[in-house]
Amino acid sequence: MATQKQSRRRRLNMTERAEEQMKIQFPDYPEELLWKRSRNHGFSTIPRTLPLAMQAIDAQSKGQPAGHVLLCLWIRAPDHPLLTIDAPTVFATEAGFEGERAVDTWRRRMRSLRDLGFIETKEGSTGDFHYVLLLNPNIGVEKLQRQSKTQTSFYGRFRDRLIDIGAERDIKDYDDYLEHLELEKAAVAKAAAKKAAMKKAEKADDDTPVKPKRSKPKETEK
Repeated sequence: MATQKQSRRRRLNMTERAEEQMKIQFPDYPEELLWKRSRNHGFSTIPRTLPLAMQAIDAQSKGQPAGHVLLCLWIRAPDHPLLTIDAPTVFATEAGFEGERAVDTWRRRMRSLRDLGFIETKEGSTGDFHYVLLLNPNIGVEKLQRQSKTQTSFYGRFRDRLIDIGAERDIKDYDDYLEHLELEKAAVAKAAAKKAAMKKAEKADDDTPVKPKRSKPKETEK
């Protein structure tokens, strides 16, 4: 499994390789027509597996595909998982919805994303989706797989992609998280059982009748 340092080194090597290929395949191409992160402004950080996550989402929301809506959320995110939506109309139009019911259509797609486990939401001044928390899409796809909602071939490509980008640890971290929850749940149940047993013992002690003490007969004076 590639470490974060190894993955970074590999990305640098990929960039260098692309530069060499650029010189051969597109020599002297005008820089003004290219978009480069190191030079151009207005970029966003998104997971490399997002296209696969979008595919899985669309497969589960047939007739009302919501994958593109998730992409628009990630594009708008401020390099942080929490997103505040002050203008739902803007998000609806960017997702490709038009007309009087554009926002309503967008909201239905947002519900699908929430139900499928790719976002969490909280109500605010602009409605049910004022605050949006972007969840790890790799975990979202993994959840769908464990619910038997993805095809074997698709899941195989997804796992291959995780290995390719060094994100396989996301699944292990998710398993560790679930194990931690189970341990916490067991500890709480054990503590509750112990507390109940103590209360039961105390109640039994309180209900036990106390035998009155027999007084000694007074001695008669001689």
